[in-house]
Amino acid sequence: MPTATSATDRLAAADWKAITDELDALGSALTPRLLSTEQCHEIAALYGKPELFRTTVDMARHRFGSGQYRYFTHDLPEPVAELRAALYPRLLPIARDWAERLGRPAPWPDSLDEWLDRCHEAGQDRSAQILLRYEVGDWNALHRDVFGDLVFPLQVVVGLDDHGTDYTGGEFLMVEQRARAQSRGTATVVPQGHGLIFTTRERPVPGSRGWRAGAMRHGVSVVRSGHRHTLGLVFHDA
Repeated sequence: MPTATSATDRLAAADWKAITDELDALGSALTPRLLSTEQCHEIAALYGKPELFRTTVDMARHRFGSGQYRYFTHDLPEPVAELRAALYPRLLPIARDWAERLGRPAPWPDSLDEWLDRCHEAGQDRSAQILLRYEVGDWNALHRDVFGDLVFPLQVVVGLDDHGTDYTGGEFLMVEQRARAQSRGTATVVPQGHGLIFTTRERPVPGSRGWRAGAMRHGVSVVRSGHRHTLGLVFHDA
């Protein structure tokens, strides 16, 4: 069974040029497998332990779609905390490069802990790590996970169930609002144990006058059968 160290090793062995190129082109890119099937089942089963979470959100009640998700407390389960910590330094160079292209500051330090301290000092002190659960007919409206002034520009969703066996439908959606043109959408199946890196709110887009910010939103298509659990890893707090 892969350990947290093997997840770190797999990230190190990934083709980061290809991942970066796909993020540049589409605003999202799949990672290699990060969690074993057993680890995926163990994390999905945490949904039944409400004491691990600070709050539960019913999406239909808030008109976010249909389904439910829970925010972890800061006392994250070990595999969740270690996977998040392993991803941050891999995403940081991409975040800094995007900021440079857009002519923006890059306030993210080398250490995830230091960045989270800055979030907390600014009043963003609530955990934003999410465990999501979808049943038949559930879906997630297009949105952005921006919880305050301090934002990390990339986040990751990890598939915990097996598409085609545990559920059908439920593709991850991204829609880009293009300047003076129709919007462009992509749909991605997130394989069990794999991560999908995606932009929190925009990606750099080349134009005749240099780089501009291409606005993007994400969501989930209707689950047609079964159940779908995913782990959402956000690198700023709420």
